[in-house]
Formats: sequence, structure tokens, C-alpha cells
Amino acid sequence: MILLDTDHVSVLKYRDGERYRRLSARLASASDEVIGLTIITVEEQMRGWLATIARERQARRQIASYRQLHGLFEYFGEFEIISFDDLAADRFDTLGKIRIGAMDKKIAAIPVANNALLLTANRRDFEQIPGLRFENWMDEPPTPTNAG
Repeated sequence: MILLDTDHVSVLKYRDGERYRRLSARLASASDEVIGLTIITVEEQMRGWLATIARERQARRQIASYRQLHGLFEYFGEFEIISFDDLAADRFDTLGKIRIGAMDKKIAAIPVANNALLLTANRRDFEQIPGLRFENWMDEPPTPTNAG
């Protein structure tokens, strides 16, 4: 199983540029793998559009953001969404002293608990997570890493 971090999801969603071409080509070559997202990534993407909607006081000016939020649900339908379950919560609890954000710790806990590969460009934070396998498929050359 391959799980996409929020940065990889954003590049795929907007389908533009060299990073998109590299990532989509690599994913196409991994067609025998389940490609998924963590529920935490879904939460992060939703929070962004919900915050944009909440900032705008005029209903008509919220329409475009509501369209984006609606499109997000359609887009997420293309992927398997992996839950933050008991195993992931237990793994998250062991990461308490690592100095990265709680959302990144939750994202990391899910692939570790599910023996999955995380695709992310956030090497600096995720290399601190023991047992996390991650790679950056958007940049050349590929940078496989097995922290821990």
C-alpha cells in the first residue's frame, strides 16, 4: 500500500507542472499497489476550504470555495482512505517527544501501523519517525528513505 501525504495530494489534484508529470508517471508504474490517503490528509484539505468559507461573510463570495470543497469530496473518491485506528493511535502515542506537528505525527502513525509506504516531500519531519518508510516521487532523482 502507498499512502499520499498532503503535498503529493495537492500536486495530483491540480495536475500542473513537472512535479505532477513525475508523480503521475511513477504512480502509473505502481498500478499493482493500492494508492490511498490517510484520513488526516483528508482532514487537512477540508480544514483549508472550511477556513476559507468561514472567513468570507458574503454568501455569494463563498460559492467558489463551496465548489472547491464539493470537488474535494469527488476527488477523494478516487482513493482508498485509511483510518486513524487503534493501532495508529498507539503508534502516535509513542511519538510524543518527537518535535514535529501533531498532524504529521498522525499521518506518520498510519503508514507505520499499516506497513505502508508514505509519499511525501517533507523529509525533514518524517525522517524523525522510527520505522516509517517514505519516498518523494515528485522530485528527481527518487529519494528512498527508511528512517529508524
